[in-house]
Order: sequence, then C-alpha cells, then structure tokens
Amino acid sequence: MTVGSPGFPALPEWSERIEAYLDGRLTPEPARLAATVVLLREPEYDASSAPEVYLLKRATTMSFAGGRYAFPGGRVDPRDSDASVAWAGPSAEEWGERFGCSAAEARALVCAAVREMFEETGVLFAGTSPTSVVESTADDAWEADRRALETRELSLTELLTRRSLVLRTDLLGAWSRWVTPEFEPRRYDTAFFIAALPPGQHARDVSGEADTTVWIPAAQAVADHAAGRVAMLPPTITTLRQLTPYPSAATAIAAAADRSLTAIIADVERRADGGYWLVWPSS
Repeated sequence: MTVGSPGFPALPEWSERIEAYLDGRLTPEPARLAATVVLLREPEYDASSAPEVYLLKRATTMSFAGGRYAFPGGRVDPRDSDASVAWAGPSAEEWGERFGCSAAEARALVCAAVREMFEETGVLFAGTSPTSVVESTADDAWEADRRALETRELSLTELLTRRSLVLRTDLLGAWSRWVTPEFEPRRYDTAFFIAALPPGQHARDVSGEADTTVWIPAAQAVADHAAGRVAMLPPTITTLRQLTPYPSAATAIAAAADRSLTAIIADVERRADGGYWLVWPSS
C-alpha cells in the first residue's frame, strides 16, 4: 500500500535521472549506511502535555536536506563498527536480527547513532556503569572531546575508553529504516532510532550544521508542515505523524519494540503534467 495521493513531488532537477532510471539506463548508486535519532523529552512546564521532539533546521549550505527540518544524524564512519567498544544493552547480534543485517553493520548503526547525537547536540548515551548515564557534557573538557570526535581525531570507542564509559544501547529503540530512492545520486540506508533525553543532559546546537533548533510537540510540527511554515523530507514528517498518538516519551519508546523495520523506499510515478510523484510505502 502507498501513502495517500498525490504523493511527494519530485524536484525538477531530478527529471533527467528519473527518466534514465525508469528507462533502465541508470545504475543506482549504492546506499551508504546512516543513522538518525528521534530525541524526545517530557514538557518542562506541563506534565499533562505530549512529549516534545528535538528538531534542527539544517543549514541551507548543507548538501543533503539543506534548509529542511530533520532529526540529528549522519552516515556511518568505518570506526563505528569497532567491536572493542564498551557495550551495555542488547548485543550487536540482537540488533542485527532486529535490522536484518550483520552484527558488524548493526554495531556500526548503533554507534553512529550515539556518535552523531553527541556530535550534533552534546547528548551522550553512555555511563560509568551499565545502569548509569552521564549527567552533563557541557564543560570545556567535554566540548574538547566532542570536537575531537567531530573532526575524527577520536573515534567513539577511543572517547568512551578515555573516560571509562559504557555505551548504553538499551536507551535506544529501533523505529524505522528508510532508503533513499534509487535514482538519487547521493543515497543512504538510514536506521531511525528513538530515545529519551537523559536526566541532567541538555540538547544544544554545537555542530554548526543547523540554522536553528527547536523542542516541539510532534502534532505541532505536523501542523506547521501542513501549513507550509516548515519544510521536511518524507521520513521526517512521516515519523512525526507516527509519534502524535503517544502521550509520553516512555510509551513511544516502548512501542518501538513492535515496529517493523522493513526498508521503506519510494517508487516513482509520472504525473499528467510531465512531472513525477515519489510514492512511499505506508509505514
């Protein structure tokens, strides 16, 4: 089944590649593994309100999704699959079964999610024991480590080892998996994780990749998108719509355990006016 008509209009600059793809003249580029995290928190001043979602508006200079609101995330780094990382929670093999991939790929996806979250927001899912989590990463020493991770001077494993920390993979839930359409020149196979903001930590714009950031209820973000006030790619707006029924971060994260992780990838249909629709499977 597909999403409701009319679908998502393809950008005009894609026309040549779409025609080549539909005619069988285009060999799809391989999709690179990537991970993103849907970060939730309970409202600070109204406990009866729906949980808030952390969104960043990607800088217009960014080559991918520039100017659009998105969740923190990015592509997998080769060092994300390091098996020596201190690990708490479901094993890499269990994550692999969940995502339908190898243990090494699953480890890389989980580590990429944690690493990208720390790089882009300063939020770190790690603690001094399998049941603890760091309370703050806002001082100068933490910022130096974050920058070293961002510039690849440090790997995630090296950072955690230096600080005697354990990766808390149990704080993540697997929400969905989206793959960039086959005609696009830059393609990603992205694992979407969901998590709650750890107590004592604060998400902040530290990466330089965003024009602005916001905590907002999912329903409000959906309404803003429908009104044309914000732009989002289909995976983002679809995920926000999926989150609107949940009354708390805990209920949304608990629901992740039962979600299908079948890869979601768009098909292409010609429009009557000569353009194209991207039609996404329901998720």
